[in-house]
Amino acid sequence: MLHIVFNEPDIAVLKQAIALDENLQGEVIQIKDDYAVGPLENIYVGEGKEARKNWWREVLAGGDYDGKADTDEVDDYKTIAELVGTMRRNENEIIWIWAAQNKHDVSGYYWLLKYMQEFQGRVFILYLNNLPFINEKGQIFYPTWLSTIPPKEFLKAKKLARPITLSEFEVDPDEWAKLCGENKGVRLLEGGKKLSQADYDFYDEELKKFITGDWQKASKIINQFLAKAKQTTGDAYILWRLKQMLAAGEYDVQGEIKNMKDFEVKAKAAQVMTDEQSV
Repeated sequence: MLHIVFNEPDIAVLKQAIALDENLQGEVIQIKDDYAVGPLENIYVGEGKEARKNWWREVLAGGDYDGKADTDEVDDYKTIAELVGTMRRNENEIIWIWAAQNKHDVSGYYWLLKYMQEFQGRVFILYLNNLPFINEKGQIFYPTWLSTIPPKEFLKAKKLARPITLSEFEVDPDEWAKLCGENKGVRLLEGGKKLSQADYDFYDEELKKFITGDWQKASKIINQFLAKAKQTTGDAYILWRLKQMLAAGEYDVQGEIKNMKDFEVKAKAAQVMTDEQSV
């Protein structure tokens, strides 16, 4: 059995669950790219792969994750090549895809599906959408991330494993191809497995709400956004969007515009006055 997850924190909690149940024994594999953001056009061919890699280079340049796009650390195509090879060599091997109800996991599932089609009947999905679990305090909650589920609760979740149907292998790739052709920058989960898309600046207006007339570290602004905004994404993407605003001259800045702890941002005096007058 091979387990596939889409977030690094999911690995540890799933391994803890596996230790509790020998029937879950198997390798845990992570799909590492965040397919909920960035270009998707021609993503399965060389041109599209390179365009996406170049985009990530731009996003991460001069930031906390600078250079990560050029390492082997995030190479989902290599991971998939090894996974497909394993499945072809061992006809008894099966795959369990674990996904929670968030745009990151669902986008990763859609991207992955193309490579799973030849193994129909041996690929199972555990999509934990709108399902109640019990947290460490004994309270019922509805997780949006696998990593928030206590390991023992995964033993209940395993009962949800079902083969990805032939119909899903026909319909879902078509839905993903449509999204890839729209050339948008942000994926959003509407419910179930339904994704919609928005432009690259989708998070900007919400991010601006956390920029005040006082100097704040970029890290504080970003962390407030991640903690309080209803729709969020990765900190690297938000840092990139903040830098885009600064490049356009929208806010005052001091310090080196590099890592999020290296510079401070505040609203221009005219903006503060306008905001106060509108209250």
